Amino acid sequence: MARAAAPTGMGEARRDDAARMRAAGDPPDVTPSPDAAALSESSEATLTPEQWLRRIIDALRSARKSTLLTRPQENFGSVAQEDGVSRYDHYKTLVIRTHPEGVIEVVMGGPGKFATADHTGHNELAMIWRDISDDPDARVAILRGAGKGFSAGGDFNLVTEMATDFKVHRRVWKEARDLVYNVINCDKPIVSAMHGPAVGAGLVAGLLADIPIAAKNARIVDGHTRLGVAAGDHATIIWPLLCGMAKAKYYLMLCEAMSGEEAERIGLVALCVDEDKPVEKAFEVANKLAAGSQTAIRWTKYALNNWLRMMGP
Repeated sequence: MARAAAPTGMGEARRDDAARMRAAGDPPDVTPSPDAAALSESSEATLTPEQWLRRIIDALRSARKSTLLTRPQENFGSVAQEDGVSRYDHYKTLVIRTHPEGVIEVVMGGPGKFATADHTGHNELAMIWRDISDDPDARVAILRGAGKGFSAGGDFNLVTEMATDFKVHRRVWKEARDLVYNVINCDKPIVSAMHGPAVGAGLVAGLLADIPIAAKNARIVDGHTRLGVAAGDHATIIWPLLCGMAKAKYYLMLCEAMSGEEAERIGLVALCVDEDKPVEKAFEVANKLAAGSQTAIRWTKYALNNWLRMMGP
């Protein structure tokens, strides 16, 4: 078989690639396999395309193996500290827990009650994703509700003030926009575990999560039009992509509720599980994501979410 000459500047390009890999946090030392090592630098100009491909594959495998062996396990799950204060200490309505392997658990509400959002809660649900994105120890986030349901929307005072005070109305709308784009732009993958009622701001984050999981007893409702408000936040961006325009119009215009099973059937969620399994399944998925190649997973999320950015205003 005829040998092909290596492209001009290939050596410089490989050195540039190596520099970028080091900047991204990948191990600088990559030892090729014996077969690849046998190909001396002096013979690079006469390598066939198949040999070039083999060298690249061997280097990637070695880099992946080195990453797994040198991963600093003892640092995972610890929240970045500034002057002894956790970056999550200022949250009042959300419970933030850190777990091994860089899993961050975000819990809405409390035991025995519905998770409603007041002024503080609505703002915190929008801002938490920026902190998780900036947390160097975080690898994946889980969003769940602690009480009778996943989320129950805004509380009475918040809804009343939105209807009577334009400044509050404008601020909450800005927070709603920030919630959508902060979830989309968070560089860490997000897994949601939805059970019972799932409405309001919690539903926004739950369905925009990268892996939304619903229990069979989940009751998903986008109630905007019932309140006399257009369904103009996450729903118009992602529902048509997930379940098609016809289903999106039906559920959004009529405010019809759907079960977790129906949501999975039409493609609105990734998985539907038994009523007592959404959190367990969410941790199972999160641990798999945390153990994977972080650069590959994060850039995959970024690339796929360009669909959502294009659909946004």
